[in-house]
Amino acid sequence: MAAAVVANGASGDSSKAAFAEIYSRLKEEMLEDPAFEFTDESLQWIDRMLDYNVLGGKCNRGISVIDSFKMLKGTDVLNKEETFLACTLGWCIEWLQAYFLVLDDIMDNSQTRRGQPCWFRVPQVGLIAVNDGIILRNHISRILQRHFKGKLYYVDLIDLFNEVEFKTASGQLLDLITTHEGEKDLTKYNLTVHRRIVQYKTAYYSFYLPVACALLLSGENLDNFGDVKNILVEMGTYFQVQDDYLDCYGDPEFIGKIGTDIEDYKCSWLVVQALERADENQKHILFENYGKPDPECVAKVKDLYKELNLEAVFHEYERESYNKLIADIEAHPNKAVQNVLKSFLHKIYKRQK
Repeated sequence: MAAAVVANGASGDSSKAAFAEIYSRLKEEMLEDPAFEFTDESLQWIDRMLDYNVLGGKCNRGISVIDSFKMLKGTDVLNKEETFLACTLGWCIEWLQAYFLVLDDIMDNSQTRRGQPCWFRVPQVGLIAVNDGIILRNHISRILQRHFKGKLYYVDLIDLFNEVEFKTASGQLLDLITTHEGEKDLTKYNLTVHRRIVQYKTAYYSFYLPVACALLLSGENLDNFGDVKNILVEMGTYFQVQDDYLDCYGDPEFIGKIGTDIEDYKCSWLVVQALERADENQKHILFENYGKPDPECVAKVKDLYKELNLEAVFHEYERESYNKLIADIEAHPNKAVQNVLKSFLHKIYKRQK
């Protein structure tokens, strides 16, 4: 699942500080939930599991709720209640992310996440991690019930989280059966499949969900913001294409990881573009070498990308996407909503990591 946009500037810093504070309170509430008679051992387990999986990321999605809510209200300062509610919804998104990642890592048989062993790789954890994923998901419902049950938009919040979770899980299924199951078959890979995986697996929960939470906090009806949803899903798609590009062309020192999409047989935007442009000989090179860990095979794929001038293809795509997104954003009648969308776009446009 892709990383999301980063909150920055003075407002971002104050949001980050406020956000960090709320985590401890929410965790305490989960550890004191009267619905279950916890033992000391189970309390210690959940305490450690939450710190290991919910913390440790950049919290970009969560902080985006606060920053978007401030922009929608047209203020730099929220009162105590507003700050708490925005932070709480932000943390619900971080809990959702933790739930997805714990289970994703098991499905992908991954080794590390955020610079440490995946949770299921930790000694004594193993497949208990599956149940931990279920607990993480249930914590979201408990948090929402505790803090939002009296609100007019409570049912809309529940529906929003349920719908986004369903879309993300369905996108994950499509990714798994396209890239993991059975024989490796590059003929399954095309732009439509890539777009559908990205849209459902990443864009809804990383881009739409934080803004939708902020809109509900502002008293808005999400049915009136279908165009905003479409713009954010487009933005999330563009973000993932950037990720695919940086996996191959980014500086590992700068982006903090070595790209392995070619070795991992990922349905990457680059391989899809290569398949669209390649002649029969070039396709043969791709089919023979894509998805193999041998550095020579990886080098042949990268040489082919160079031959097909995919760097230039990406830069053209980036320019066109940006221009279309700006035009769509500026067509929106609400200036505050425009500001939210532009702030998301400007944080990711031409990013290098």
